[in-house]
Amino acid sequence: MHSKKYRKILSIICVLVIIIAVFTNLKWIGKFIYPLYYEDYIKKYSYKYNIDPILVASIIKVESKYYKEAKSYRGAKGLMQISPITGRWAAKEIGILNYNEDCLYDPEINIMIGCWYLNKLKKQFDNDIKLVLTAYNGGSGNVEKWLKNPIYSSDGRKLDEIPFIETKQYVKKVLKTYKIYKFLYKDILIGEI
Repeated sequence: MHSKKYRKILSIICVLVIIIAVFTNLKWIGKFIYPLYYEDYIKKYSYKYNIDPILVASIIKVESKYYKEAKSYRGAKGLMQISPITGRWAAKEIGILNYNEDCLYDPEINIMIGCWYLNKLKKQFDNDIKLVLTAYNGGSGNVEKWLKNPIYSSDGRKLDEIPFIETKQYVKKVLKTYKIYKFLYKDILIGEI
């Protein structure tokens, strides 16, 4: 009888300790679930191509979970899941010498190309982050078509509906991850390089 009471008290104490630990170490737990790697490359290329570094970190988390060897079933590669055609185009435009598709697994090259491409999309879609993310996942040509279609866009400037379910979920996921990364890493990613 005495033993049951002791275990119950010990159990309550453990629960209280866990609750206190959770509330006092919220950022630590968040950083465990939402890690940040390659921050030097993220900062370097996001600033070079005028992209929010928190957005870049969020895209990497959603695209590859920071696994540099990631490859999609469609053939996109690396941290930011760059397609081979975008990789070749970017390498030519940026001037990456001796480029081949395996370069997309190099974190620095992948982040450089991803930031360059986001900059292109940002210019194409007038800095509208939702359109940029939609184009990054669903293709800029598709976004252009959807903007001209009154079923998806009532004003031709914003999308009322994203017809690809995967892309719709992707945009929501990146925007949610963005809020979390902003809370966790604003001090690290924003500021001097």
